[in-house]
Amino acid sequence: MTVRTITTSTLKTLKNSVIGNPAAKLALAQDTALIHLLVNCLKSPPTSYADSDTQRSHDDIRIESAHVIASISYGSEVALVSLIHANALHAFLFALSNMKPHDPVQLKSALARGLRVLSTAIAEVVGPSQLGLRTWSPDLRSEAKVALSYLFEFNCLNIFIPLLADPSSQTNIAIAQLIGTAVRSEAHRNAVIEWLPPTERSKEIKGRRGWEKKELVNSSSPARQGGWVARLLISFLQKKDIKLQEAALGAISSLAMENTIVANTLTRAWPDAVDTPLNIVLNLTKSRSTDVQLTASLCAAHILRANASHHPGSIDYSAALNVIHVVNRVLSSSSETPQNKIKTCYTLYHLVKDDKDLCREVYERGTLEKVVLLAKHITPLERTSEWEEDEPESTLALREATLTVIAAISLFDNNIRREVADDLHLVPTIQVSLSHKNIGIRHAACTCLRALSRAVSIIRTNIVDSKIGMELFTIFKKEDEDPRVTYAALNTICNLVNDFSPLRPKLLDQGLLPRLMQLLASDDINMRVGALWAMRNTLRTSDPSTRQTVMTHLCWPRLVMLCNDSNPEIQEQAMGILRNLAEDEEGVDYVFESIDTETLANCITSGLESSNEDVTHHTACFLANIANGSREEQDFIFAHAHIIHAMHDCMTDAKSDTRCPLISCILSLVQSNILRKHELTEAGITSTLRHICDWTAGVSVSMSPGGRHHRIHIDDDKEAAKLARSVLDLLEHSNIGDLP
Repeated sequence: MTVRTITTSTLKTLKNSVIGNPAAKLALAQDTALIHLLVNCLKSPPTSYADSDTQRSHDDIRIESAHVIASISYGSEVALVSLIHANALHAFLFALSNMKPHDPVQLKSALARGLRVLSTAIAEVVGPSQLGLRTWSPDLRSEAKVALSYLFEFNCLNIFIPLLADPSSQTNIAIAQLIGTAVRSEAHRNAVIEWLPPTERSKEIKGRRGWEKKELVNSSSPARQGGWVARLLISFLQKKDIKLQEAALGAISSLAMENTIVANTLTRAWPDAVDTPLNIVLNLTKSRSTDVQLTASLCAAHILRANASHHPGSIDYSAALNVIHVVNRVLSSSSETPQNKIKTCYTLYHLVKDDKDLCREVYERGTLEKVVLLAKHITPLERTSEWEEDEPESTLALREATLTVIAAISLFDNNIRREVADDLHLVPTIQVSLSHKNIGIRHAACTCLRALSRAVSIIRTNIVDSKIGMELFTIFKKEDEDPRVTYAALNTICNLVNDFSPLRPKLLDQGLLPRLMQLLASDDINMRVGALWAMRNTLRTSDPSTRQTVMTHLCWPRLVMLCNDSNPEIQEQAMGILRNLAEDEEGVDYVFESIDTETLANCITSGLESSNEDVTHHTACFLANIANGSREEQDFIFAHAHIIHAMHDCMTDAKSDTRCPLISCILSLVQSNILRKHELTEAGITSTLRHICDWTAGVSVSMSPGGRHHRIHIDDDKEAAKLARSVLDLLEHSNIGDLP
């Protein structure tokens, strides 16, 4: 509709016309002049457009303008761009900062709500998304990042955070919801947590001597008790207002997510609280309101996982069971809405993600079966254009959610994977979802297949028999596919090219390596790492023909460059490729024929001196492979003193899985040529081996010939001690020269 005059009546009509009407939203978004007029009305409506000269009329226009802007913030990329360009975020903040004591409560609530809706829409573009995958134009995402950063600047926080203490519960709810939906990064999380009102800020400064660090301030300060914001949110949980409780839970959930300090604070007793904040949250999982139950469950999941993040195995399982009970109830209910089931799936995902024991727990309690049956129930196996066109958005989002959480639960345990594939027969559901037009569903299906493909038996049976592996490969090769789907497919390909997979030869024949080289040239570091990982797995226990085919595409100069890459993830995969190329004598010969010895020696030294344990591990294994080669190749190691010294330093600092192949390398060298023992002694290796044999549960100290002390970290390193003893026995029982 065309708005000629701004009045309360025309704004109400405009608001009603755009609610639930995408076409009307788009039309309004394209009316740049009207958008700017609405934004300006937030600050102060021009008298020439008002019903009358009364303040009441002005307030009503501002309220309705806020409602209209809130209505068009969601659902239209064009509308959001228009609002960002019109500085709507600044207009809301400016209006809130200039509120007068006599201004009506309804105006403040409308402005707070409008700020919340617009901020949430902007944050959803910036990501990460709270409910599934979303796609936005790069230009909008760039502008949204700038807008969201502005929102969390200190001066802006000073405007909207104090409204948590406003007398109006509606305003409290809006600001708590804003925190719950707009906080998406660690920086913004910390900005909110550390914020203090001016009066308490000054107390903090006065109570701290100049040399004291902030974290050393007395433990009774609000900052030490989780922050002013957190304290206020916890107090909201103890009120009887369900909407306020739900909003506060959402805000606490966002602040505690992946934040160990906040999560740990929430598990301890607080002043003025009837119980620990975590127990208050857990009690709310039993609320009569399903919305409160679900938000409390997500909040508890984030607190539990963040609190245990630095202490593996320390999760509070009795508390986690509260969340699992809510999840099971909602998933089992035929009356719950799809939206609630979507929230439930993502709550479960955040609870179990990357935790093997919790995945096992939900499997044993029947939760996994409920999710799988739900995924199958909402997924027709016959592909028709009508099916994809007519499906409600809520069903698409629910299918994405179910597949996402199934993938997370299935990631670690073969028994769980077999349950999903063989007993619950989910593979056909994944297969039909791979080709769905919805990006989120395709991504979730690829992720789910990746989890299942970690089981050898499933690759050899379900994946091969159903041909789903080749269908995924087709998606993987599509150059116009969404990069997130390509990356998820790439992770699955890494499993499908392993030595135990019957699909490896077929994938190589149908263009695997050219596609991997394309991805290796990507600007996305994760894509580059994944491409190298796939090549590394392709080379594992491979025949000479496969090695030559891979290196024809990768090229030796490029591999050398990658072995010295500044990114440790790239270096890890490159050293892993070298290791797998040299798995047998023929492979070791191939490496020495293709790389000159000085270059190879420098690559090895660089790998051993890396601070990344995975890089040093692959380098150590590569050295062990060389030691099993010819006498000439073994002599190469001793011909480069810097390799021997790097081996010694690495032995003193590395973990068992790196120390063992290094000692194994030394054992092979000594077995082949006992005359090398003096060089080992001079490098300090013999002395270090003796210290390793003196195994204790603590830390042993090795003195190098140059007088440097090296700490040997021994954590139940019995295998390394056994290998070290074998080397020393060989040296001590030889009859050549004086023993060291």
